[in-house]
Amino acid sequence: MSGAPYRTSPVFDETTLPAALQSEHNTKAGVWGVIRVLEGQLHYTVLDPPAEHILTPENPGLILPEQKHFVTALWPMRMQVEFYNEAPAL
Repeated sequence: MSGAPYRTSPVFDETTLPAALQSEHNTKAGVWGVIRVLEGQLHYTVLDPPAEHILTPENPGLILPEQKHFVTALWPMRMQVEFYNEAPAL
């Protein structure tokens, strides 16, 4: 388990969520991500293996290395992504 993230995205809301995060994408080899919803809800879709989750401040989303996924804003919301070099603690 890891400690602090090595990088954190800016905070996005339903109007500033980048199109790249709303389209199929993945992290690089050896990179884990944690989607942290600060307010509201976010729909998180994992493509392989197929899964769908509603993320909330109490329920973050784990992104595995090279896992194809995308998110959809559920209005209103605020979120950010943390990046780790090893499996993070949720």
